[in-house]
Amino acid sequence: MLYIALLLHLSSSLLISKYLSSSLLVSPLVLHCDAFCLCVCERESAPMARLKLAINDKKKIKEEETSLLDGTVDQHGRPAIRRTTGTWFAGILILVNQGLATLAFFGVGVNLVLFLTRVMGQDNAEAANSVSKWTGTVYIFSLLGAFLSDSYWGRYKSCAIFQAIFVVGLVSLSLSSYIFLVKPGGCGDEQTPCGSHSSAQLKLFYVSIYLIALGNGGYQPNIATFGADQFDEEDSKEGHYKVAFFSYFYLALNLGSLFSETILGYFEDKGMWTQGFWASAGSATLALVLFLVGTPRYRHFTPRGNPLSRFCQVVVAAARKWKVEMPASGEDLFEVSGNECSNNGGRKILHTHGFKFLDRAAIIPSKEYTMQAKECHNPWRICPVTQVEEVKCILRLLPIWLCTILYSVVFTQMDSLFVEQGAAMKTTISSFHIPPASMSSFDILSVATFIFVYRRVLNPLVARLRKSSPRGLTELQRMGIGLIIAIVAMVVAGIVEHFRLKHLQKTCTDYDGSSSLSIFWQVPQYVLIGASEVFMYVGQLEFFNAQVPDGLKSFGSALCMTSISLGNYVSSLLVSIVMKISTRDEMPGWIPGNLNRGHLDNFYFLLAALTTADLVVYIICAKWYKYIKFEGINNEDNNGEFRV
Repeated sequence: MLYIALLLHLSSSLLISKYLSSSLLVSPLVLHCDAFCLCVCERESAPMARLKLAINDKKKIKEEETSLLDGTVDQHGRPAIRRTTGTWFAGILILVNQGLATLAFFGVGVNLVLFLTRVMGQDNAEAANSVSKWTGTVYIFSLLGAFLSDSYWGRYKSCAIFQAIFVVGLVSLSLSSYIFLVKPGGCGDEQTPCGSHSSAQLKLFYVSIYLIALGNGGYQPNIATFGADQFDEEDSKEGHYKVAFFSYFYLALNLGSLFSETILGYFEDKGMWTQGFWASAGSATLALVLFLVGTPRYRHFTPRGNPLSRFCQVVVAAARKWKVEMPASGEDLFEVSGNECSNNGGRKILHTHGFKFLDRAAIIPSKEYTMQAKECHNPWRICPVTQVEEVKCILRLLPIWLCTILYSVVFTQMDSLFVEQGAAMKTTISSFHIPPASMSSFDILSVATFIFVYRRVLNPLVARLRKSSPRGLTELQRMGIGLIIAIVAMVVAGIVEHFRLKHLQKTCTDYDGSSSLSIFWQVPQYVLIGASEVFMYVGQLEFFNAQVPDGLKSFGSALCMTSISLGNYVSSLLVSIVMKISTRDEMPGWIPGNLNRGHLDNFYFLLAALTTADLVVYIICAKWYKYIKFEGINNEDNNGEFRV
């Protein structure tokens, strides 16, 4: 068939050549040869094209199989391969793990105060104090987990160990509740108190709940960072995935708490404590199994050593050279040429001009220069620029971090004063009673909604309008928006409280349900708090993860948790100060036991005013802040400017 096609093609070309030769005086033989060559080329072009496609496919596969540029390794310590490790397979496992672990933790924490009063026999004040100590311990352990992860264990090992401790604590609590705490059977509801317990039983109970605190506290700052490690921020595509991961991570956290606060909280409130604790233990066990299943696919950053010693080395080296004249530019400062003499091992950080006193740590005295070229430097006498910049990064982050604490004060009102305010409103629809604490479901639904709106609508719109910033709003801008929404939420809460007091039922002698104003008027303030979380807490997670050095990533996540912890303490302190100032002989203060005799609305307005002042300070700090710049990374999106 090939020969027949060639003959037909040649005969047609000869006829054409005769016509062309007569009209254009061109040799038929020449045209015939050209036609034959063209035919052969056409026949050869198809396999050549397939060959080129095969070569391109091999190049693409080779590019996918190349190791990553961010320095991550696989489980065997070899450079991680892009095609076989990380990305969304590992990311989704970690998101599901986070949701299940959060469900398990809040399955205990959300009703712990009720368990202490109904089962353990504590009074309200003692139970509240015990829960405060326990919650504070969780956040203290987050600093311990971050330190061990960044310094020695690495994030994968830290997550696995602390999750195992978490499971042991939950199983111990479930067993002790089943065997001797919840006795007689069926006790622990609103009507039936439980019996007394021996000192050994009490000790086992406290060991169990503090194992839960240790496990969850050490696990939380590492799992978010470990999830972010699965995406190479130096790759444009994976860099966008990494930003999206933090939003989905916070969504998974809220969905887990939604289930525990509604389903598990309902059963535990009815006295089914053992079943609730076993459900939490099962959820935590499943989370640990899923986490271990993904072991072959995870990417890892190797731990960088003790960050405290690196920090102290910079301070000591700078203090030793306080009389040395500073060089005109940062180009004369010491920096290692590779990892052979680096005690960090991470990516190099470019020099910045702030905190110039610390630059003295990187000055090379002339008498040490020849020795420096032959052997590794003494870190207590001279530090590389990257190590100095690590200290500068932490110092720059502190003002931003301090500004987030007051936002956490606003956020904590959702679990305390919002609930008390709701209890004093109309909580029934027909014969159905709405638990005031269940209104926090609107906060979780708001978080889920605004994450979608931000990711799919707002951020692409901003990126399209501001071509200079293709990634949309910066983390600092989003955190500022979160503060603004929090101010509006406090104003709305104050207005609702003002009208609640106006609708008091004078004939009602009971505090609960004493106002005819429906509890659903609280929905706007819960929705606004949820929207502010999306901008503040998600932006905060991204910001601290991106702006801390490679050796302190888990510490950055721990900063987010400690800001929430300090927000609780500052809130308690602020309430005490307000009550002391506002209480008079005939006035019980703004926040008395019976809110109908106080002015909770004034307290909400005070929080709005304080948050407004905090916003002003935050804008100043954000304008002053300079983004960290790693060597070889495009920093155009993060130019350190805070546009209002």
